[in-house]
Amino acid sequence: MSVTSVTSGAGEQPTAGTPATQGNRVGGGLLDPKQLFRSLPDALRKLDPRTLWRNPVMLIVEIGAVFTTVLAVAEPSVFAWAITVWLWLTVLFANLAEAVAEGRGKAQAASLRQAKRDTIATRLIGWAPGTPANRYRDEAVPAPELKQGDIVLVEAGGTIPGDGDVVEGIASVDESAITGESAPVIRESGGDRSAVTGGTKVLSDRIVVKITQKPGESFIDRMIALVEGANRQKTPNEIALNILLAALTIIFLLAVVTLQPLAIFSKGYQAAAADSGAITDSGVSGIVLVSLLVCLIPTTIGALLSAIGIAGMDRLVQRNVLAVSGRAVEAAGDVNTLLLDKTGTITLGNRQASEFIPIDGVSDAEMADAAQLSSLADETPEGRSVVVLAKNEYGLREREAGVMPHATFVPFTAETRMSGVDLGAESVDGGVRRIRKGAASAVMKWVRENGGHPTAQVGGLVDAISGTGGTPLVVAEHVDGEPARALGVIHLKDVVKSGMRERFDEMRRMGIRTVMITGDNPRTAKAIAEEAGVDDFLAEATPEDKLALIKKEQEGGRLVAMTGDGTNDAPALAQADVGVAMNTGTSAAKEAGNMVDLDSDPTKLIEIVEIGKQLLITRGSLTTFSIANDVAKYFAIIPAMFAGLYPSLDALNIMRLASPESAILSAVIFNAIIIVALIPLALRGVRYRPASASKLLGRNLWLYGLGGLVVPFVGIKLIDLLIQFIPGIS
Repeated sequence: MSVTSVTSGAGEQPTAGTPATQGNRVGGGLLDPKQLFRSLPDALRKLDPRTLWRNPVMLIVEIGAVFTTVLAVAEPSVFAWAITVWLWLTVLFANLAEAVAEGRGKAQAASLRQAKRDTIATRLIGWAPGTPANRYRDEAVPAPELKQGDIVLVEAGGTIPGDGDVVEGIASVDESAITGESAPVIRESGGDRSAVTGGTKVLSDRIVVKITQKPGESFIDRMIALVEGANRQKTPNEIALNILLAALTIIFLLAVVTLQPLAIFSKGYQAAAADSGAITDSGVSGIVLVSLLVCLIPTTIGALLSAIGIAGMDRLVQRNVLAVSGRAVEAAGDVNTLLLDKTGTITLGNRQASEFIPIDGVSDAEMADAAQLSSLADETPEGRSVVVLAKNEYGLREREAGVMPHATFVPFTAETRMSGVDLGAESVDGGVRRIRKGAASAVMKWVRENGGHPTAQVGGLVDAISGTGGTPLVVAEHVDGEPARALGVIHLKDVVKSGMRERFDEMRRMGIRTVMITGDNPRTAKAIAEEAGVDDFLAEATPEDKLALIKKEQEGGRLVAMTGDGTNDAPALAQADVGVAMNTGTSAAKEAGNMVDLDSDPTKLIEIVEIGKQLLITRGSLTTFSIANDVAKYFAIIPAMFAGLYPSLDALNIMRLASPESAILSAVIFNAIIIVALIPLALRGVRYRPASASKLLGRNLWLYGLGGLVVPFVGIKLIDLLIQFIPGIS
């Protein structure tokens, strides 16, 4: 096994606005305002401390709200009740952010759950491959009662009752209920297209399915849990950030608790407070201290953190990707190495004719005509591409047997490795003209058998095409009474998908290394890798080679992502940090990976990485904004509270707020409103653009750091101006 470096072409930049770059940005849908109202009941239920304890920042806010409620009841005032109401709203808005994120998937989950509940399965008792029908029996059972290992029969029009593998038969299956894709797919026993998903519908024929899921762990069960957020576990980074927020909360709690004793200890506290209008009542002081604590702790990011994580997984669901855990989504954002299969991912997968190369003495038109005629009976994708090339490049319309009565078509077979046509006597002045097209060795053998001799020019063309990673097909003819001769060579190439080089350039700007994996020989692999613009390639790859490459990358401290669909991919998918299994693949592949692509599109791995990075960037941006917010609120509250006691602090009251009460209430109101204002951004995600880590950090600091400082100053001042009209506050 060897991994060979390839010239990447990093100097080439994609044209701005081209489909290859513009269409691949990761965005998100706008927040439906009606969803806020639909999620209110869930937000109210989340006020239960037994639920809220998972968010220590908001739990402290709720405890503070309870405390101020008691004080407001004991000594009621407009100020006390205003603070109390807005503290409760702060907790409610935080719960609302999470409830909205979870609620976006409930309609889909309800539809999936109903499909599962209504499905009746035909379970086969005593069935085995080849067993006569009179040796086994069937029984009807509800789909939820199926167990792992059960055998079920699904006929045309029936719904597949659970995840499993086709063990007999072939059928067309509608997977739109799961994938959203309307085009049916073929599922058959054996191979890599045997896996079926519960909830999908058989459109034709009949299949026998062996259930592979465990009770309560079906694909639909996991998808329901995902879209509802019911079983979402916090990722390591999210846990670490929660710990940091809890630590900051404790620090500010200790700092705020010491403020009142410090103020009382200061000489002239009561007199100065009375002269300045500062708050001296013990009950009101408690409300003020709670307000100060709530405004200084990182409530903004504490309120939105869970919603950001849920929304990140929701964006995957919108792209028909099921993530087993949030850890996988987060890991996708930190990926350093992408392993991509060549066939179907980087290339179209079907070799296509790209050029007709005639030998000396044969015209281009003669070569194209012979290539087309010899390909009319070739129904393979390669054969059809020859006909298409002849039409597009030489204007030759396709001819059919109906209009060629003296033609006998020779279809392509794997045994002969050739296709062709025999043109009757009336077509060629009394002689029969035979034309063949196919693998170089097979056609040249046919030439020799019919009295001809391969020329050195043909051998040179064959070697040259093979050397560039292409596949040569030789075209030859034999006319009665003459020796057979070669006419030229068709160049087949595995076409690189449009826009792949631009996407790999984007990956490179993110600092991600791309490695193409293929079973081709090194010469062919190198040619495709250079054309596609990947960084490295692994040729003649075996399952052991893939696994060894992943381990080698991980030993260097890098995170690895890869896609796969076959049982032979399972070890590598399990080892990779992000293993994306194709839904059309085997059960072993889907069990080994930590994501399943319902569309079975291998190129979606690039989108998954972008979604993961968007999740991390959104979390970092809003954390920066939240901390900057706290700094701004500090300048709003502290000077207003203690300027009367310490006149020198008045220099910090740059907003010139009307009164201490107005300053505190304005900060509390802004602290609650900003959470609601940021919910759409948390759900949609910060727009991601490929860039280096340093550029992303700089952008975050300028946009969200500076914005987090400026917005509170403007917002708090505007609220202060409005509060002055409320009696009993200013």
